[in-house]
Amino acid sequence: MMPDKAENERAVRIPREIWGSGRDPWHGHLEGAQIDAGITVLFYANNTPGKGPKWHVHPYDELFVIRKGRALFTIGDRKIEANEGDVLLGPRDVPHKFHNLGPGRLETMDVHHSPRWIQTDLPDPELDAETDG
Repeated sequence: MMPDKAENERAVRIPREIWGSGRDPWHGHLEGAQIDAGITVLFYANNTPGKGPKWHVHPYDELFVIRKGRALFTIGDRKIEANEGDVLLGPRDVPHKFHNLGPGRLETMDVHHSPRWIQTDLPDPELDAETDG
């Protein structure tokens, strides 16, 4: 299925069927390359405190928008508590992760400054420290 796109225009409507994962109404992604755009958008949600994306890195900046709930972000060596409506920047080449602080649901919209989603998962130094101790 292709996005609804008027001839010779950049305006585009992207139905949820294209970007949604089917797991959750607020879960999925849209790569900018699909619509000739320079950004990729990830829609993330979970209902479980303590759950979230693991330690990883991107070769481009990432902007996080907290749509609902509360999260604890680790960006490099900084820990930042974020609430609904907050926006955070994860700089390129700086490892990061976040998790739901609860209570309740966390929803984010993560804007990757790249037409493609490029991610390298990394060993988490916090988890390694727990097993070494």
